[in-house]
Amino acid sequence: MEQAARILVVDDEDGIRAGCRRVLEPAGHSIEEASTLAEGLEKAAAGSFDLALLDVMMPDGSGLDLIEPLRQKDPETVIIVITGYATVELAVQALKRGAYDFISKPFEADLLLHAIDQGLERRRLSLEARRSKALEEKATRLQLEKEEMERLERFKSAFTMQVAHELRAPITAMQSFLLALRKQIVKPEQQGEILQRAIDRSQELLELVDDLLRLAEAREALEPERLQLMNLASPLEEVADLYQMQAEERGLRFEVEISARPIILARPEQMQQLWSNLISNAVKYTPQGGSVRVSLEERDGAAIGTVQDTGIGISAEHRDRIFEEFYRTPEAKAFARLGTGLGLTLVKRILDAHQGTIELDSAPGQGSRFTFRIPLAPRSNMTDAPASG
Repeated sequence: MEQAARILVVDDEDGIRAGCRRVLEPAGHSIEEASTLAEGLEKAAAGSFDLALLDVMMPDGSGLDLIEPLRQKDPETVIIVITGYATVELAVQALKRGAYDFISKPFEADLLLHAIDQGLERRRLSLEARRSKALEEKATRLQLEKEEMERLERFKSAFTMQVAHELRAPITAMQSFLLALRKQIVKPEQQGEILQRAIDRSQELLELVDDLLRLAEAREALEPERLQLMNLASPLEEVADLYQMQAEERGLRFEVEISARPIILARPEQMQQLWSNLISNAVKYTPQGGSVRVSLEERDGAAIGTVQDTGIGISAEHRDRIFEEFYRTPEAKAFARLGTGLGLTLVKRILDAHQGTIELDSAPGQGSRFTFRIPLAPRSNMTDAPASG
């Protein structure tokens, strides 16, 4: 005998139970007995077994009714049916319900031992296969996690280098301007211009740092307690006046249409950043005489915001990259020299964090239309929603 096991013998005949014990205990197996179905159910509920010998015809039911309870405790329990009323139909029924083998009474000790050995070998192979599968799944999971960590490390390294590069440009420019003033190699009438250029580059640097901080915050998973019911029209109204003035200064027509005041679960400051980044881009990249139109509506369970302009537009080959960190299209760089290239990245991160989406429809010289969607707050939360603002 290669392996000892815990075996349950369920049979209403005292001689069968005693005979099984006499044969199996010397082989090292631990035996528990039950003479009725009810007693067998109690044994099955009390512990798990490696193998069970079940009589079919019991005084209070069928031993086959023990198969499911035994398997619930241990799916790999081997079931061997023993009966004095062996028929093909009964054998088929037993096998369909999960029995491994079927032997007829009376049986010889050698036959019983052979059936037990075969059953326990099958259990051993099944357990090994399950362990192997679990190990393979764990190895696969660890490999995927390793690859993801390596990918994140590469991204972190590339992002750090990109940030350093972007920070270096305005700092270098400011340093050159200030050194020129210190060495007094700038004509007095040019000093004001040099100082203004240094101020512009410092402002560019400040905007870059602010965008990086906002981007880092938007990367963090939103904690439920930090979300609140809010009206998405409110942050739009807060930023609209500012961009109305900027648009007029640039000779642009600026329109805002709020046809609904959808209630969402969000962080108000991030919704303000969302509107601000989309609208500021539209104003920034639209030539004089153009227009910017902003709208907000509610449809199909979502708040839908649209920012449309008649600006420089985005060509097809650049549309897939506009949400990348620091990416600016050649047309954008030519039209406006300064820019962090993080505005749309921040927009995408904020929408992702709020289970939202964004779509772009654009063509060079024909403007752009950004449309975002954010799910409405569940109705169960609506009673707590602010009445206005």
